[in-house]
Order: sequence, then structure tokens, then C-alpha cells
Amino acid sequence: MKKTHIFGLVIIAIAVAILVSTGTEASTYTDFTDAESKAKGGDISQVHVVGKLKKSASGEVEDVIYNPAIDANHLEFTLTDNKGRSQKVVYNAPKPQDLGKAEQIVIIGSMEGQVFKCDKILLKCPSKYQEGKVEFKEVEKPMKQS
Repeated sequence: MKKTHIFGLVIIAIAVAILVSTGTEASTYTDFTDAESKAKGGDISQVHVVGKLKKSASGEVEDVIYNPAIDANHLEFTLTDNKGRSQKVVYNAPKPQDLGKAEQIVIIGSMEGQVFKCDKILLKCPSKYQEGKVEFKEVEKPMKQS
């Protein structure tokens, strides 16, 4: 084999090793029960939890504690994961603008005791475009004058 072939094989082997090592670190979506069991087991890695905010019958978000006059970088809210477990979440950053409009929320962080410490929030907001009927107006072509 030529030296260039050997060099190429070494580069390919390194690239495959990098892809395999970064692929195993990727987090998957989980729930609060799994996050709590990982934390109790000593696993300090971050997890992604998908859930919804608790809302009243009128659509107002409940159980949100945010007072920017006292601390603009402290937000507490209750999130219900996809398995139905509600959990207190603490986010030490400014409140996301569209938090109340979100259909679903993905929080990234880890459990610390009885509280989920969130480092990042991803919001899935409703589309601004409405699905539905498109209205067409019929316009008559102007007649030519002779």
C-alpha cells in the first residue's frame, strides 16, 4: 500500500471514531421520573423533558412565579410531562417572551432534589398561520371601450 492510502484510512478511522463518540452523548427526550432516577443514581448529565404548562379553563398559565422587580433572572413554573407527572421547574434566566403561548415546552437540565433545574427552554408555539378556508373574490375583467 502507498503511504497516501494508509494516511487516508487513518483519517477515515478518526472521523468514524469522532462520530461514534459524539453520537453517544446526544440526549433523548425523557420524563421527570427518569430524570429523577438518573439524578439519584449519580448521573449528572442533562436530559430533555417535553411537557405542557398548567393552564386554567380560560387559558391563563397557572403556577408561574416571576417577579422582575425582585429578580429578573429567576423563573419558577410547573410543567406536566407527557406521562402526566407535574414537576416544579426553576430557570435562572429571564422569562421567555412567549412562554404563555407555547403549546409544548422542551426543558433541558437535570433534577436537583425535588426541583428540576433548567438550563435551556425550547418553546413550540402555535403557528401564526390559520389552517382553514381560503376566500377567493371573483373580479370581472373591465370591458374595452371602443
